[in-house]
This record gives sequence, structure tokens and C-alpha cells, in this order.
Amino acid sequence: MNYDRILIRYGEMSLKGRNRKHFVQKLKKNIKFILREFKNIRIESEWDRMYVQLNGEPVEPVIHGLKKVFGIQSFSPAIKTEKNIDAIREAALHIVNQAHQPGNTFKISARRSDKSFEYDTNGLNHAVGAHILINVDDIKVDVKNPDINLIVEVRHDAVYVSGEVFQGAGGFPVASSGKAMLMLSGGIDSPVAGFLTMKRGVGIEAVHFHSPPFTSERAKQKVIDLAHKLAEYSGSVKIHIVPFTKIQETIHKEIPEGYTMTSTRRMMLRITEELRQKHEGLAIVTGESLGQVASQTMDSMYAINNVTNTPILRPLITMDKIDIIKIAEEIDTLEISNRPYEDCCTIFTPPSPKTRPRLEKVMAFEEKLDWQPLLSEAIENTETIIVSERRNQQETDVEDLF
Repeated sequence: MNYDRILIRYGEMSLKGRNRKHFVQKLKKNIKFILREFKNIRIESEWDRMYVQLNGEPVEPVIHGLKKVFGIQSFSPAIKTEKNIDAIREAALHIVNQAHQPGNTFKISARRSDKSFEYDTNGLNHAVGAHILINVDDIKVDVKNPDINLIVEVRHDAVYVSGEVFQGAGGFPVASSGKAMLMLSGGIDSPVAGFLTMKRGVGIEAVHFHSPPFTSERAKQKVIDLAHKLAEYSGSVKIHIVPFTKIQETIHKEIPEGYTMTSTRRMMLRITEELRQKHEGLAIVTGESLGQVASQTMDSMYAINNVTNTPILRPLITMDKIDIIKIAEEIDTLEISNRPYEDCCTIFTPPSPKTRPRLEKVMAFEEKLDWQPLLSEAIENTETIIVSERRNQQETDVEDLF
């Protein structure tokens, strides 16, 4: 007897009322996408649970995939049994025998949503626990800190017995809350911002600004590699790579040095806004953390934001750098971000950028030149690629998620 299914618990989605069906359907679709290589898998969804039927597929790689699906609070490999005590005992004994090592402790955690079942939770705990003690050598009960926590869930359709609980990624299913454009640099912050945004159910398309020959192909590849990491949580990520050289050269020629950074960020935001409209996004996401650098002061953000009325999401706005680095380590983007290949934001940084730029001044500087032809040319020549969580699959249809 082996695990034949995985029981999935929803977490925050359980708080949804009439809209829960929408979130459940999106989660089911995302799980199918992440587990698409396992052809025999079938997924059943209920009001408060979801079940992945393995149908002979290996359990370990499926567990690995589910850990990165937003919307899952926790999940357990389980055995489905008939609703009689002998079948429950047999399944429980099998799971304990697989996990048991000499000296281990265990407890039974019974849950009974079907109140018509002949045993209540205390009765199940005693009936199943006694069977384990009789049939397994060198094992004791520990209800506070057991080595094996055997979960027995009595539901209306059947009984599910499991011995492990894996933590899911939490949050809401990707794309259940719409789509946004992530301004993705090669730094530490923006991939973390993308991760946290996806965790709240927002699908992302990335926008990256590339300035050859000042930025190298290795800097571009660094961003693609970061997108691969984010795609592990969504299946695929679309990246729009914007040629930005002419615009940056013009800014450094026409704009006073102290305001070049402000103007650069404004032009980036204008382009991202046009791409957002073109690709039907609802918001723009940045990796800004208040006061971290000159372009992220309140005065700078006020001057930069003036070019758009679109909502700008800043998941990191109140976070310390140490907290951001910790998340980057957890999602495995830190090492990639630390590669010594500079992006266009760093190579053109003036020695003394304005930390309190005035909106009227930067607008006056920019009004001396018609920027729209340069912006339109950059958008027209934007390269769009789709990366998958599997590096040998760079053409997966990300639209399936949106």
C-alpha cells in the first residue's frame, strides 16, 4: 500500500465567500500547469480541500512541485480508505511502518467532518493508536512533540490517512488577482518584489531595460536567469527587454547631471506604462524600498510617479535590506543578483544625484525635447521572450495562467 493521493489545504482562500470558486478554479489550473509532466495525475476540488490523485506517478517530485504553488497552505500525501475501522487501522499501520525508526514516538490526530461516523475523534485516537502500539515494536505515544503525527480525516466520501504535513507557499493562486508589469533589474530587490506580488495572486510580466554596449549580454542573461527562478512559482514568465541606449544617451546629453537619474526613472516608467496598456496589465510593480537609494526617497518617488496614474505596487517599501536579502536567499535569487554584471541603472548613475528633486524642474528640463519618438522606437524594438521553470523549455505558453 502506497500513497495514492495528496490532500491540499487552502489556507487564506478558505476566508473567501462567494468568490472562493474563482480562486479554487485558478489554483486547480495552476497545479495542473506545474505538474503537467505527470500525465496520469487527476485533480479533484471541493469546497475546502483539493486532492491530487497520483495514479501511479511518483510522489516525491509531485511534492517538490506543490511546494512552490501559491494558494496552498499545506498538503499531505495520503491513503484513501473505506469508512470502517479495520481499513483505517491497516492504512495507519502501513504509514507508521514506512516512517518508523527504533525509539520513535507518535500520536494520532483524528478529525471528523462526517459526524455520522461511528467513532468520534477520541474513539478514533484510541482505536488506531492501540493498533499501532500492539503491532509496532519500540514505539511510544507523545502527544506534544511526536516523531510521527498520524492524521486521520473522516470525510463524507471516505477516510484519508496521512503521516506528513508539508508547508505550501501560502498566499493566493497566481493570476487570481489580475496581472501587473514588474520592472525587473538585475539587482536583489526587484525579483523579491516579483515573488511577493505573485504570492498575493498577481500574475507578472517583467520589463527589463537593456543598454548595449554599456550593458553586456551577460547582464541580460542574468535577468533571464532571475526570471527562471520566478517561473518556478508560476510556470512561466514573459520578459519584455527594452533597448534603452538611445534614451539614456539623450538624457545624459540634455538633462542636468543631478536630475539624470530622476529623468531616467521617469522614462522607464513611461515605457512600462505603455507596455502595461498594450498587454492589459492592471498595475506596475517595483522593488523600491523607502530611502534605500536616491531614487527611492519620497521626493524622488513623487517626481517619478507623475508620469502615470496607474497603481504602482511596492511590496518592499517598508522592508530593511537584511529582510530583503533573507527572502532572496530563500527563493534562490541572491547568488544570481550578485553576479558582477551591471545594469543600465547603475552604469549611468551620476556622482551626486538629487535626493529631493523638484517635479517642476525635471518637467522643465524634459520639455526642451520631444521624447515620444525615442520612447516609441524603444517600444517597437522591444524583444519579448517567455521563460519556463524548466530551462530547456523557453516557449511555454504563459498566457495559460492569465
